[in-house]
Amino acid sequence: MPGQPDYYARNHKLEVPKSQDSSQSRLLVLCIDRDDDIGTKGGIETPIVGRDQCINAGTRLAIEDPEDADGNAIFGAVKTYEELVSKGYNVEVAVVAGKFNRGVEADEKISREVQAILEKYQATGAVIVSDGEDDETVLPVIQSRVPVVSVQRIIIRHSRSVEYSYAVFGRYLKAMMYDPQYSKFFLGVPGALLLAGGLAVALEQTKWLTVMILAILGGAFVVRAFDVDRAVSSLGKMGPTDFIKIFSIIGGVLMMLAAIANGISSIPHDIPVSQMDALQIISNKAIVGSFTKGMITMMWIGVATIMAGVLLSNWLKGSSHAMADILRLVVLGLLYIPVLQFTDVLTLSTSPFTLVSSLLIGLAVSLVAAAFLYQHFRHRRGGENQVKANGSGS
Repeated sequence: MPGQPDYYARNHKLEVPKSQDSSQSRLLVLCIDRDDDIGTKGGIETPIVGRDQCINAGTRLAIEDPEDADGNAIFGAVKTYEELVSKGYNVEVAVVAGKFNRGVEADEKISREVQAILEKYQATGAVIVSDGEDDETVLPVIQSRVPVVSVQRIIIRHSRSVEYSYAVFGRYLKAMMYDPQYSKFFLGVPGALLLAGGLAVALEQTKWLTVMILAILGGAFVVRAFDVDRAVSSLGKMGPTDFIKIFSIIGGVLMMLAAIANGISSIPHDIPVSQMDALQIISNKAIVGSFTKGMITMMWIGVATIMAGVLLSNWLKGSSHAMADILRLVVLGLLYIPVLQFTDVLTLSTSPFTLVSSLLIGLAVSLVAAAFLYQHFRHRRGGENQVKANGSGS
C-alpha cells in the first residue's frame, strides 16, 4: 500500500490480563544489535536509552550504511514504543549492542547493558525487536534479567523483480569483496590458489601443483576452524599471563619435536626399517619399544612444560581452571612409570603384570589428589564468598 515503510514486522500481540491495568505495566522496548553495527559503523556507544536518542542513532547508522537492517530495527523499536505509549503503557525504548565477533563476549556485553538499563528503569516486561534470528539468540540472557512479553522481527521487504534481485545479489557480492570478515576466505583462498598455479606453470613445476592446492586449502580450513587469524590479531592485546602461556607452548612443542627425533635415533640400527612398510614397523615390538623408550622422557617434559605454563597463567589470573591444571600434571607424572614399564615389556619381554600394580597405585593417587584439590578449592571459594558477603553487609 502507498505510504507504507520499506519494512514490515512479524509481531506477537501484547495480551495483558483484564485484571491488570496497562498503565501499571512498565515495559522496555529493547532493540538488539548483537554484532555491534551501531558502534562499528555508526560510532555510537551503547546502551542508548530514550526515543530521541534512538532516532538519532538509527539515523546515523542509516547514513553510514543505508543497506544495514539494524537501522530499520531501531526505527521499528521506536514505532513500537509510540504505539504502546498511545495505548496507555508506561514504556521506555533502548538499544543494546554486543561485539563485532559475536560469541560469548557479545552476549556478556548485552547482559551488562540490559542490567544497567534496568537499574535506572524498573521494567516489569520487555518487548524485543531485532532484524533476525542471530540477534534473538540472546533471548535467554535477557529473560534472566526481565520477563520477555513479546518478540518482533523487522524484515526488509524486497521486490521480486529481476532488477531488485540483482541489487540484492550485488550487495552480498560487495560484502564478500570489501567486508574483512568474508573477503579473507572468499577472495583470499581462491587468490592464493590462482597465484600458486601461476607460479607452478611459470617455473615448470606443475607436478607440485596438486600438493600446493591441497596445502593451501588445508591451511585455510585450519585457520578458519581454529580462529588462528583472530588469535594472531589479538597478540597486541595480550597480557603478561598470555605471554607465559605462549612461551610454555612453544617451548613444550620444541621439546616434543626433539623427543620424536631422539626416539627415531634410539631404534636399533640393525633393524632394516627402510625396507619395511608402515604395518610392519608398527607391529614390530623392538621398533615401537625402542622408539617409545627413547622418546618418553623428553616427550613428558615437553607436555609438562605446556601444562605448567597454562597452570601458571590461570593461577595468576585467579581462574578456577587451576584445579584441573594441577590434576593434569599429577596424572601426567603418575603415567610416566607405567609407560616406561610398557616399553620394557616390548623390548625386554618382561611380564605385563608389572603394569597392574603401578596403574592401580596411580589411579588411587589420582583419586586422592582430585578429592583433596576439590575440597581445597571449594573451601577457598566459600571463604571468598563469605568475605564478600560480610563486606557488602557492612
